[in-house]
Amino acid sequence: MELKYTKQFQKKLENIFPDLEYRLRYEKGNFKSGFCVLRDEKVVIINKYYTTEGKINTIIKILNSLNYSFKNIKEENLQILNKIKLI
Repeated sequence: MELKYTKQFQKKLENIFPDLEYRLRYEKGNFKSGFCVLRDEKVVIINKYYTTEGKINTIIKILNSLNYSFKNIKEENLQILNKIKLI
């Protein structure tokens, strides 16, 4: 799958987090990996100074690392998750 690094695609990825019951925030920080996942609080924080491409790649990396149940995820978001799992 070829990814389109656009703001629209970034928004689609961001819309998956509420289905997973996670909050996504963009903040400045000194994260060595560019992001921080607080699993107990279900919060994901991404460096706000990343480019759109960097944010999208980081979101994909995070989504692929989280453990979640598919039963509460909307069909549209499931399709996106299935596509990015192949990356």
